[in-house]
Amino acid sequence: MPNIKSSSKRDKLAKAQNVKNRAAKSLLRTNIKKFDAAVTAGDREAAVSAYKVAVKNVDHAATKHLIHKNCAANKKSQLAKKLNSMAQ
Repeated sequence: MPNIKSSSKRDKLAKAQNVKNRAAKSLLRTNIKKFDAAVTAGDREAAVSAYKVAVKNVDHAATKHLIHKNCAANKKSQLAKKLNSMAQ
């Protein structure tokens, strides 16, 4: 445990932020899995709605620095590629 008051506060804030970041990353992974499930099932309408939610979450994670912006771009590209392959 820290001896200095400010470092103890930073420790407390870091733990709270860690919980928040883990929840946000978990939500991101969950939404991507929901999109993958919709694509696998072949349900175009569900896949489109899940795609919109997943892309929104990827963008949000990139703006909050949970993932790198290039990682976000790659994920969005992969999702779009899967969605477009369904049409064919």
